Amino acid sequence: MSTPETKRKAPRSKGVNGWLLSAPALILLLVAASGPLLIVAFYSVLEKGDYSGVRWVLSGEGWFRVLFEKDIFDQTISLADANLSIFWRSIKLSVATTIITFGFGLPTAWFIATRPAKSRAFWLFLITIPFWTNLLIRTFAIMEVIRNQGILNTFLIHFGLISEPIQILYTDTAVLIGMTYVYLPLMVLPLYAAIDRFDFRLIEAGYDLYASRWQVLRGVILPIIKPGIVAGSILVFIPSLGAYVTPRVLGGGKNMMIGNFIELQFGQGQNWPLGAALSTLLLLVVLVSLIVYTRASSKDNSNG
Repeated sequence: MSTPETKRKAPRSKGVNGWLLSAPALILLLVAASGPLLIVAFYSVLEKGDYSGVRWVLSGEGWFRVLFEKDIFDQTISLADANLSIFWRSIKLSVATTIITFGFGLPTAWFIATRPAKSRAFWLFLITIPFWTNLLIRTFAIMEVIRNQGILNTFLIHFGLISEPIQILYTDTAVLIGMTYVYLPLMVLPLYAAIDRFDFRLIEAGYDLYASRWQVLRGVILPIIKPGIVAGSILVFIPSLGAYVTPRVLGGGKNMMIGNFIELQFGQGQNWPLGAALSTLLLLVVLVSLIVYTRASSKDNSNG
């Protein structure tokens, strides 16, 4: 016969057993995921080594050189213009990629969601096909389209629209085109998931109240599918901000983004504290973006 005391101990024992069962996964997560991140964060507050690596002396030089630089002669401090230029290019291209993928992704997701139920799987299958191909191969495919002797310039010259090839490759435009192509499915899928749950009778109600198409889009459709918009924007913006392969191949060596800049510090630059500081800064930006997304999602759920 169970007593009140044994009944109180039962939930506690279940909780302890749950923690013990999840302990291996938690240890693996801590060691394999959080461990390397903590090492990188610790490297960011150490001194630069003489030739490579770090010296085990605490220093804020790595974080200082993220935004500032010292003159080698008089040690005057000034803003690191090259670093700020890379930061601005990364943010600018990431935001532009997010906006453009949304512009293409919303009509695409709407088209798929409004198809008959039997054919939606086929259209979603076409959207997911690029994920089957390596990112580097997809980037080289875009290069073949936009290079001087590529498909685009050959087509324009053949029909007499231009007299000489347009220089697109190794520019910010090439990087933007490549990232839009690569990350477009990440915008389409969340938008499709949001539109698929949309009640289309609300559109009819808006038209019955003499709303224009623009008013229906702005006042009915966009507020309801906002969770999909926010999710797609986060999924596109975060990998775009840390992109490495696409800017390296399509932008060449002179159109670097943060990912390329970090690789340069751990490679040719041999400035590990600066590279670690940049990596940690990028991680913080991603963390803030995820917090914004979580709060936006919680507000939508509470309002719903």
